[in-house]
Amino acid sequence: MPAIFAGIGAGASIIGGFMGMSSAKRSNAQAKKHYKEQKKLAKKSAKIANKYNLESYRAEKTDYYAARAFQYEMAIKQWKYDTEVQDFRYLQDMRAYRKSVENYGQQLFFNNISDITAQESQMAAFNEVLDSATFEKQSLLVDQLEEAGQAQMAQAGVSGGRAMAISAAKHGRDLAVLRASLKSSRDELTRNQMDLALQRFGADMQARSNLMLRPERLPELIKPEMAPERTFVAPAKVLPGAVSPPRTVNPYLPLVQSISSAATSFAPYADS
Repeated sequence: MPAIFAGIGAGASIIGGFMGMSSAKRSNAQAKKHYKEQKKLAKKSAKIANKYNLESYRAEKTDYYAARAFQYEMAIKQWKYDTEVQDFRYLQDMRAYRKSVENYGQQLFFNNISDITAQESQMAAFNEVLDSATFEKQSLLVDQLEEAGQAQMAQAGVSGGRAMAISAAKHGRDLAVLRASLKSSRDELTRNQMDLALQRFGADMQARSNLMLRPERLPELIKPEMAPERTFVAPAKVLPGAVSPPRTVNPYLPLVQSISSAATSFAPYADS
């Protein structure tokens, strides 16, 4: 009877071994399938990363060269504009300078005319004084002759000579006064001429101080140059990530263990 139970237990153990073998095979197959899927997913992720890195690299190069060309073009436009502005300002300064020179010449001409006019006015006034002095001198001479004739006709002798002496002294005094007046007028003319000369000099200096300096053309602006190209390094290729190999078990191990267990259970009945 015990042998029957032992046989039943051994059979159940062997059946369990076959079931364990089948389960192990399914588990191994599932692990291998998961491993293959993980490797496939790793390859796909690496492919996507490589494609993205390559597109980013190409886009970066395209954007760089487009920006580089645009910046150079804008620099050239700015250089041309600044050059035109500089030339325009130089021409404007030259126009202003030529106008300043013209005004300077006109001011000198005006100063010269004013000086000549003032000098002529002074000389005309002095000539009037001379003419008046000449007329007065002639009048004094006539008066002296008349007084001398009257003295001679009035009385003779010492009294007549004295009258003539008095007349001569009076005439001399009048001539001295006339000469002093002429000298004063001549001195005043000299002072006025000096004042006019100083005024002319001051007016000329003022006109010269208003004269602009001749403008000088500025050095040419430096033409922009294309900057050195940037060095690009292609992105490294992304390799698929490492996937741990599947952990499998020997599918026959449960069967061997069950047979071993069955054999062990029959061992006590082997000798009887």
